[in-house]
Amino acid sequence: MTGWGWDDVLPYFRKQTDHFMGASEHHGTGGEWRIEAPRVQWDLLDAFRDAAEQYGIKPIDDFNRGDNEGSAYFHVNQRTGRRWSAARGFLKPVLNRANLRLETGCLAERVEFDGKRASGVAWRQDGVARSARAKGEVILSAGSIGSVQLMLLSGVGPGRDLQDKNVPVVLDRPGVGQNLQDHLQLRLIYKVSGVKTLNETYHSLFGRALMGLDYALRRRGPLTMAPSQLGLFTRSDPSRERANIQFHVQPLSLDKFGDPLHAYPAFTASVCNLQPLSRGSVTLRSTDPADKPVIQPNYLAADEDRQVAADSIKVARRIVAQPALAPFHPVETLPGPQVSSDDEAALAKAAGDVGTTIFHPVGTAKMGLPSDPGAVVDARLRVLGLQGLRVIDASVMPTITSGNTNSPTMMIAEKGAATIMEDQRR
Repeated sequence: MTGWGWDDVLPYFRKQTDHFMGASEHHGTGGEWRIEAPRVQWDLLDAFRDAAEQYGIKPIDDFNRGDNEGSAYFHVNQRTGRRWSAARGFLKPVLNRANLRLETGCLAERVEFDGKRASGVAWRQDGVARSARAKGEVILSAGSIGSVQLMLLSGVGPGRDLQDKNVPVVLDRPGVGQNLQDHLQLRLIYKVSGVKTLNETYHSLFGRALMGLDYALRRRGPLTMAPSQLGLFTRSDPSRERANIQFHVQPLSLDKFGDPLHAYPAFTASVCNLQPLSRGSVTLRSTDPADKPVIQPNYLAADEDRQVAADSIKVARRIVAQPALAPFHPVETLPGPQVSSDDEAALAKAAGDVGTTIFHPVGTAKMGLPSDPGAVVDARLRVLGLQGLRVIDASVMPTITSGNTNSPTMMIAEKGAATIMEDQRR
């Protein structure tokens, strides 16, 4: 799309960031979005990185310079060890602005329309129905699930589906809720010995106390950890033109998110396909705004995605088999040695069994030309066929990024805000 190439969006990345490496061609300083080096170190992850280098994945110091192939420790959105959220960086410093009012505890129910023009929003707050009219525009920024659900509840989406739910159709736009993409991470777990992992510390009262003390006194240690610490970008097979899989490596293991860590020392090497071909959807379960929508990711629906998944497990196993990790005697527990690397069908099935979201849903209100029946917004993030309604979040991505989606979503917000101001001046 015009205006969304690398050279177009790089200035917005640089404008909003405050990077610990200083100003450069790819990084900015002085912006709201603070980026720092991690404040914790694990011998196990150092060894994994060495094993990756022995396998053929070069160490680098920064994934964000145009070519992310290699291994590095993830930079973090923190300020001196404390999570630096979008709210802390962008919203809280400007809450005293006269033209800004923050309402909390609200459930948005629908966008209201006068004909084809968005005229306001209705929501429920503490059980009370409320609404507001818009003199200018309504901006949806509820993400690839929430923004789509709101559009569907408001009568914007596939006409037949809306009629089946008895939702009055404001605009028949078939692409709303379609084109869902996500990075499916395959969680491989390895027991180890002779090296420290977070599992043992988690199960030790003394270890927990030390973690708390380290954080309180120095703002360092495991309590500053991001969800993943070590990253690797590489190719699932040599025929790929560029890195198409990403590893998130953690010095811990658990059965599923929210469960306690395992009692034995272990690490997790999650790997995901960065360029999946499978496409899913988000649809209404009912017309109740409090009812969860139906999210159908369709992971591994495409033959190529199943092949990449099988190859990704093989790559992980080859890295773990390198000499650098041998002193720690890694033993695979998930998916486990019963899944042979020579059995492509078994590997693909195992990928489905151990796979889980990495929380990167995008694409459900994709940007495109008016001639594209699947497009939802134009290059200026305006909903096609309507006036006064824009979508500014990860749902507008036509194709998922070949890496994490957090900073690209911040860029979309920065560029979207600039676009709104430009259009108001015209």
